[in-house]
Amino acid sequence: MIQLKDVSYVRLGSSNLETAETFATGCLGLEIAERGKKTLYLRSDDRAHTLCYSEGDPRQQTVGFEVEDEDDLQMAAATLEALGHQVDAGTAEGAEQRKVKAFIGFRDPTGNHIELVVRPERRGRRYFATRDAGITGFSHIGLNSTDPVRDERFWTRVCNARVSDRIGDIPLMRVNAIHHTIALVRAPTAGIQHINHQVESNDDVLRSYYFLNGKRVPIVFGPGRHPTSGARFLYFKGPDDMIFEYSVGVDEIEDEATHRPRQFGFEPSSLCMWGARPAGMALPDSNG
Repeated sequence: MIQLKDVSYVRLGSSNLETAETFATGCLGLEIAERGKKTLYLRSDDRAHTLCYSEGDPRQQTVGFEVEDEDDLQMAAATLEALGHQVDAGTAEGAEQRKVKAFIGFRDPTGNHIELVVRPERRGRRYFATRDAGITGFSHIGLNSTDPVRDERFWTRVCNARVSDRIGDIPLMRVNAIHHTIALVRAPTAGIQHINHQVESNDDVLRSYYFLNGKRVPIVFGPGRHPTSGARFLYFKGPDDMIFEYSVGVDEIEDEATHRPRQFGFEPSSLCMWGARPAGMALPDSNG
């Protein structure tokens, strides 16, 4: 079984790097870590970077997950190849670009591009926000899935993800104590559904709601509270229609031995216990 430790970074193609930088610094609140040749590295915590924009097709999207060491990386490669996944060995140049010791790349059953990395770099100086969004760090991702039941089996049987809760057939899965690191959302094609950053307080969520409204950033869901993880949240749209989320107060699973995933119906109250509805998502009415 592939032992994932944490989500490490997201790499996104950008149709306009200048627009991406303006959004990431002026709206999202990330710190510029480094500029490369047609690339922009951004920080949200003590890691060298958690988001990288590269000039290119916005459909080029990658999520990196950390594994323990190079032995685990080679074991993961062998496991994936035995299951029929094409595995691309990372080059030294590619590792330098990703600020990691070593990495491999592959695609999950839906076709999402995933990288497994060893020793992602940290920084000795603290993250310094470009605006007071209250960000404490990059926390989780939502992945598109053409078949969530099939993909759940991949993430939980081939990898060490565990289901914390389900909303309809959407599994919310953790690789550590945090309620979820990966959410699988049904969609017709591969892609990243959303990128989450944790913030310090409820006040940060609400301040950002008014701030982003003032900047005419499209709000797509919230403010609200998830009944699954308990997190208070706000979802909003960035460049190339990528959805970002701020949240605070996400639950932790304290006892792995006794936790049992809960099943929530696919209805508005399962997504937000306060009554917010996702923009553009058709859901049945809730009686509760």
